[in-house]
Amino acid sequence: MRAPWLLPLLAACAAAPQPAVLSPAILPAEVLANGSGPAIPDPAADTCTAAPHAGLIGQQATALERVLIMRQIRVLRPTDPVTGGFSPARLNIFIDPAGRIGRLICG
Repeated sequence: MRAPWLLPLLAACAAAPQPAVLSPAILPAEVLANGSGPAIPDPAADTCTAAPHAGLIGQQATALERVLIMRQIRVLRPTDPVTGGFSPARLNIFIDPAGRIGRLICG
């Protein structure tokens, strides 16, 4: 005797797919806080309006508590996993190992 109701029940118990996570160790150097390249995007590539916040570079990460940034941001520390999703309007703020703001990158 087959139970036709059992298949949907078992399918509901399957694990949901997890988002792809890239280790910071395998990301290109230009997107890491201590990588090479400019600290802010060049004007032609500044799709996230990073330039007005260039004064944050070199300050302690706690300086972000005193700044109002009215757009999607992502704050990343050296050991944080980084998803592969790219959003040109998102401002990525990379914190260096010393706890200072190192880079501002769109994506």
